[in-house]
Amino acid sequence: MATREPTPQEKARLDAIRAQWQQRRKINERFGKIAHKIAVYSGKGGVGKTTVSVNLAASLAAQGERVGILDADIDCPNIVNAMKVQSQPDYKNGEFTPATQWGVKVLSMGFFQENQEEAIIFRGPMIHNTLTQFMENTDWGEMDYLIVDMPPGTSDAALTIMQTLPLDGFVVVTGPQELAALDARRSINMVRKLNMSVLGVVENFSGEIMGSGAGEVLASSIGAPFLGALELRADYRDTSRPGVLISPAVKGEYESIVERLKESLSNLEPAS
Repeated sequence: MATREPTPQEKARLDAIRAQWQQRRKINERFGKIAHKIAVYSGKGGVGKTTVSVNLAASLAAQGERVGILDADIDCPNIVNAMKVQSQPDYKNGEFTPATQWGVKVLSMGFFQENQEEAIIFRGPMIHNTLTQFMENTDWGEMDYLIVDMPPGTSDAALTIMQTLPLDGFVVVTGPQELAALDARRSINMVRKLNMSVLGVVENFSGEIMGSGAGEVLASSIGAPFLGALELRADYRDTSRPGVLISPAVKGEYESIVERLKESLSNLEPAS
């Protein structure tokens, strides 16, 4: 009995499945050289997600860890400015090599803007393609930690990262206010619907002015570790370097968060 030839539509569908599988394999090979891949996430912008990403990375690098940051916020990238990166990433033979600043490897869409004030107006498919290109074609080398500064919200860009990148889990950033905690809970619900891990909750802008406690309450209510609170300090006015490299108080707060984060990561590993 003769075998039926696939229709053009069936052939196109099979070709797409093969391409997606090859892409996923390449990404897994790239990121297989990185021991821990941690996304820093929030339900909305404005809670200090990028500040937390930068200071976590700088704190880990100061401890001698091999660290990188992937800025996954394609249409509003801030990592280049936050890290004050002076060099540019290399791009040869279709492959990115990240720039380095403060001992941290950095890749961001911000490197490819002629004018940082220019709006990056991308529809969902373009954001997806750019993120995939960064993930598939970047040589991070062997590292201990990759910090992924996530786009805020629960739409296409965040979904692309969650479905494509082999992450260990998420650090969720909230402010001390009720609405910030509500948005953080929404992002946590998305993470858990996709069967991924919440490594812990960080409360930013904590203290007398904005209040405190919402982060710890949120962490308790979802059964996740509370990694710590970060006070709203005047030290952050100096933006020449990450706060952990300027202020002993900020450094101490992040060292405590890093210690708890490492403990949370170790709890994910199966007992030997």
